[in-house]
Amino acid sequence: MYQVLKTCGRAKRAVFHTPHGTIQTPVFMNVGTIAAIKGALSTEDLERVKCQVELSNTYHLHVRPGDQIIKKLGGLHKFMVWDKPILTDSGGFQVFSLTTLRKITEEGVHFRSHVDGRKIFMGPEESMQIQSNLASTIAMAFDECIGIPAERAYVEQSVARTTRWLQRCKTEMARLNALDDTINKQQMLFGINQGATYEDIRIEHAKRITEMDLDGYAIGGLAVGETHAEMYRILEEVIPYLPKEKPTYLMGVGTPENILEAVERGVDFFDCVLPSRNGRHAHVYTNQGKINLMNAKYELDESPIDSTCQCPACQRYSRAYIRHLFKAKEMLAMRLCVLHNLHFFNTMMEEIRQALDEDRFTQYKKEKLEAFATNEK
Repeated sequence: MYQVLKTCGRAKRAVFHTPHGTIQTPVFMNVGTIAAIKGALSTEDLERVKCQVELSNTYHLHVRPGDQIIKKLGGLHKFMVWDKPILTDSGGFQVFSLTTLRKITEEGVHFRSHVDGRKIFMGPEESMQIQSNLASTIAMAFDECIGIPAERAYVEQSVARTTRWLQRCKTEMARLNALDDTINKQQMLFGINQGATYEDIRIEHAKRITEMDLDGYAIGGLAVGETHAEMYRILEEVIPYLPKEKPTYLMGVGTPENILEAVERGVDFFDCVLPSRNGRHAHVYTNQGKINLMNAKYELDESPIDSTCQCPACQRYSRAYIRHLFKAKEMLAMRLCVLHNLHFFNTMMEEIRQALDEDRFTQYKKEKLEAFATNEK
């Protein structure tokens, strides 16, 4: 059940009750593609950095170790020792990212595994079956993520197929949730809005999928080549046509700036690999902008990454020490920076929720963006 507690313009402050606990929104979901956060973070670390929702990848877990194996081991929660909500994406993004390895038909997508080249077929039913085996809290519908720019005729054809796939996902999930051996019989289904940067296609698709009365609705196919201005324009046009009484999820976004802008437009779920990916390359987020710890000026810098941060890295270690670890190619460097970045993102979401609670989100957003704009290098 999703309950809006407060609004500020289009911005929403809400709670989402799930079989694995309550999610406070707006929320940033921490991406653990193969049931682990890249950067040597443990489940205990996720708890320390205030993670509410972990996100894993259906396609990657199907390839390795195999969703049947995870089911035999009790499902993804038990497998990775995480008792809070997990969202699994559908594998649909691989339709976009594995362009040279796939063929799309009405039935689904024919892949070649990026690991060993073996042939894989995934359609709506297969995606739901894999996600049911994983027993995630929230399963994403199988869709096609369209690259931008895209021809209008292709977008129309693709969106129509994604709509048909969504109905098949809904039917299959209902069947799976009724089976005796299903681990999570309360698994939720989120539909995905597509339409590239064509407002009218996006709006019509939003209307169609809203009629299906799903547990939540995502906006997909953004942050894949368009400008930030284009992304914000699509959000402004489409979100009013998605149900306000259901969660709204912007997939694969983003930077702190993107998140603040999207919250203002009505989004309350986010995910992105940027915090962990940037952390693994010495790029860390602070309240004064993003910095690169490999820069020579940090060689003798005894201050923490961010003096206002309460994360495990900032409480004990200096910029100079972490820079040394990167230079020495020590894994601890990546670990500390990923810990910091995820803590930074989760703390920012906490601040956003508090600002909404206190009717000062507009001022908070303004102050945060001004601070980021200093962008210390």
